[in-house]
Amino acid sequence: MVPTGLAPFSQLERIMTSVGTPRLPSRLPAFSALEEPVLIFDATNVAARDVHPLRGLANHGPFGRVSFAAYTPTIRVATVGPASGQRSVQRLIQSLSGSYPPGDRPEYVPTYPGFAQVFGVEIGLATDPAAHIKWGEALAATRDTAVPYLAELFRSAIGQLTSVRASFDVAIVHLPDAWSSACRAVDFNAHDHLKAMASLANIPTQVVNDRTFAFNYLASRSWRLGIAHYVKAGGVPWKLAPIPGDPPDTAFIGLAYAFRGDPQEGHFVTCCSQIFDADGGGMQFVAYEATDPVEDSENPYLSRSDMRAVLARSLRVYQSRNGGTVPRRVAVHKLTAFTNDELAGVTDALSAVDEIECLEINTNVAWRGVWLNPPRVVSDRRSEPSRYPVPRGTLIHLSGSEALLWGAGDAPGVSTQDHFFQGKKSIPRPLLLRRHAGAGPLEIAGLETLALTKMDWNNDALYDPVPVTIRYSKQLAQTIAHVPDLPNGEYPYRMFM
Repeated sequence: MVPTGLAPFSQLERIMTSVGTPRLPSRLPAFSALEEPVLIFDATNVAARDVHPLRGLANHGPFGRVSFAAYTPTIRVATVGPASGQRSVQRLIQSLSGSYPPGDRPEYVPTYPGFAQVFGVEIGLATDPAAHIKWGEALAATRDTAVPYLAELFRSAIGQLTSVRASFDVAIVHLPDAWSSACRAVDFNAHDHLKAMASLANIPTQVVNDRTFAFNYLASRSWRLGIAHYVKAGGVPWKLAPIPGDPPDTAFIGLAYAFRGDPQEGHFVTCCSQIFDADGGGMQFVAYEATDPVEDSENPYLSRSDMRAVLARSLRVYQSRNGGTVPRRVAVHKLTAFTNDELAGVTDALSAVDEIECLEINTNVAWRGVWLNPPRVVSDRRSEPSRYPVPRGTLIHLSGSEALLWGAGDAPGVSTQDHFFQGKKSIPRPLLLRRHAGAGPLEIAGLETLALTKMDWNNDALYDPVPVTIRYSKQLAQTIAHVPDLPNGEYPYRMFM
């Protein structure tokens, strides 16, 4: 059962405010308090679990510790960048082997004990000199000439790294701050261009800038870069524990759209971010270019045939990883509403699936919540505002198909103190969950969404503001849109981190 928190209004009041409207008390339905999702760090040890990703790694090591150590004893890092920054890059990699006490967020960040102590393998620079590429210091004089020059640097570097691919596992690419004006142009994004080119060559990359070298909180920096390098080299840091109410053979699909070229021309691409397993394993992307024209460039949707095509491909990828098995349940996540044509396309493609849920996860909502504590004096009926926001995991029904979910908020269970509010800024806005297809308690959809906010392996945070189904499908769609020559196909999650 999902735990429910409810107190009489004489003890606990909830005030919900909508931007642009008067601040009025609102007696909404009873809220549900969803528990913090648990992460697994060992498939054979039931005790190797924690709600805190960094604490779990420090205490138990990564989920893939045994299998990865058998694959390679050392993660070998190639380096690419201006010659003047090579020494800084080398020191950065070497620093990952050290141990550091927490500097920032001491209530959340544990001591970083060293890469080998956490992940069970060493990390170091690739020994082949050809895996270390030194660029010149200056780009071309103008942006018009600097952009193609930078693109050519990428192409040349990827070509050289491809020739020595067996000598390294991850390539770290330094883009200095002095080059920032050339890294972003109207039709060019250096990060996306590099990721796309490297993914075609099966080369995972880690992009750093000068701010990475200057970051003073060494424990936090080491946790972030350590996890990123481990994942990009093929490791699995953690998985999700079973979600209450979810069948074990559940698959998650995230849809995101992005325009390629001029939006007025109505050509856009879409991609699926796949989290194949209910435990968060097997993350893969399906890149797909829509064939039917888009009538509304402000709010694009897929046609029935395009939706059927992209989800059918997604299902085939799932089956190829699972011995031809069809998932019992598929949850499709999207930032925008599902049209009738899209819902029909989903049903067409997933006709063999027993349970289908289409969930809109809207991040742009006007709702805010203020957490009020009961009065300290029994005779005093006035509530008192909490020093912390609404707890993470709070869910309030707005209707039978809509609910507000606080993915960001107070998470005391991960703190060495009484409370933990990630970011410590502003009043967090909830996510609006709107079900367009499916059945069952919305608490299940809330638990899934909450769990998937913890599957972004590209940072050291407790959670991401949105689930990874939304985060990475959107990121890949934008990458494809910026790089027209990236073909349709399937791509590993780690290539675009």
